[in-house]
Amino acid sequence: MPALDVAGEFETIERLLRPLAHPEWGRGLADDVAVLPSRPGYDLVLTKDAIVEGVHFLPDDPLDTVAKKLLRVNLSDLAAKGAEPFGYLMACCWSERCGWPEREAFAAGLAEDQARFGVFLIGGDTVKTPGPAVFSLTALGWVPEGETVSRGGAQVGDLVFVTGTIGDGLLGLRAARGELSLAPERLEALITHYRTPAPQLDFAKVVRELATAAADVSDGLAADVAHIAKASGAGVELNLAVLPLSAAAQAWLDNRVDAQAALSILAAGGDDYQIVFTAHPRHEETLRREAERRFTRLTKIGAVTDGAGVTVRYGGRVVPMKQGGWTHD
Repeated sequence: MPALDVAGEFETIERLLRPLAHPEWGRGLADDVAVLPSRPGYDLVLTKDAIVEGVHFLPDDPLDTVAKKLLRVNLSDLAAKGAEPFGYLMACCWSERCGWPEREAFAAGLAEDQARFGVFLIGGDTVKTPGPAVFSLTALGWVPEGETVSRGGAQVGDLVFVTGTIGDGLLGLRAARGELSLAPERLEALITHYRTPAPQLDFAKVVRELATAAADVSDGLAADVAHIAKASGAGVELNLAVLPLSAAAQAWLDNRVDAQAALSILAAGGDDYQIVFTAHPRHEETLRREAERRFTRLTKIGAVTDGAGVTVRYGGRVVPMKQGGWTHD
């Protein structure tokens, strides 16, 4: 489909996106393709996510944070596979509110995160749309041959771990909408997580070497653990009482009358972008040492069992999960 604003498209590529391109593989964004060299002994791992205005980000979110979120949610997928990211392809469908200053902010956000995470733009497309803004990104990474961690390797008896904290994505969205009553610094922390989540790339090598199965927590902890259980042909028991919370999420929980119900909501929410994974019990101490070395919070939240699906418990009682995670109807 041709661009709706050809002059704007070419100017956007020339002035904003070409400086982000890999100097060799992206061909200066002057060609219709990118050309990647092979890397002997490695598998090329690819993942693709799109974010839509009004669905994955709010219409008044700054576009530099939108760009960062776009890149980071894809890098989170690579981290959960144990991959080392190196580049990305991107499509930008600019809405009417995406004037030149907004596009400059978008490119500036990408430039900051490229420097932070060591990746380059290698190609893509840019158009204008009368509808909501849509941004799509395909991230590429390297994994030593045959070592990509799948969802399907969990074994009965494995332990279930999760990095970081759970619930900040859901609460961050509510905070950004003005739906929470918390101290300003708590609200700011939650909104920052929602707009610019932190992919757990520092822990990717540990996951690759020690995990039997893994997924990033994007649809919600309970839902993403269910993906692992289904792919592995096993059951998983989760302990809701040990759900790791940030200080802001704990402050929100302290104001809830029903802690079990509140924790269930957080376990079902999405946009956390942590890594949930399974590992043999003999690796627990090693995992904890590696997490400490990387200043990564690591919580044992359950175990792999016989059976199927996910059983969530709180205080020894089974908790019915009303929500299975984020889906697009």
